[in-house]
Amino acid sequence: MTTDRLSAGVLALFALFVMWESRHLPLGTFRHPGPAYVPVLLASLLLLFALLILFTTGGSPKLSSLHWSEWRHALAIFASCVFCVFAIERLGYRLTMVLMLAFLVKLIEKRSWILSLIFSFSLSWGSYFLFYTLLRVPLPQGPLGF
Repeated sequence: MTTDRLSAGVLALFALFVMWESRHLPLGTFRHPGPAYVPVLLASLLLLFALLILFTTGGSPKLSSLHWSEWRHALAIFASCVFCVFAIERLGYRLTMVLMLAFLVKLIEKRSWILSLIFSFSLSWGSYFLFYTLLRVPLPQGPLGF
């Protein structure tokens, strides 16, 4: 088993899972898409590319030859995602994103405090402005109003 084949198999299973879960939503038409239209379209493309990778893979390394030395980073990223799941409704979008990004940039990537805070605040407030103000996507407001 090569790394390409394993990755393609996981992506194909994920695409099939998205298609399966979207079956309850109306698909709609090209002119009037329903809520399942874009997820099914993207999952179909993902499945197509996963199958292309699966059948055309070449010289990727064997899975048994890999050594994973970055498991601590992966665990920290996973823990950050779990934190976001539980904190975003309680703390609000902006505060949750600032805390998560500051944690990842300062403690995991070991950057300076100034750079970590500038990056965290810029990305959280900038993405909030983009989604909430420009795209009109409702985002959770915390008890403090942000």
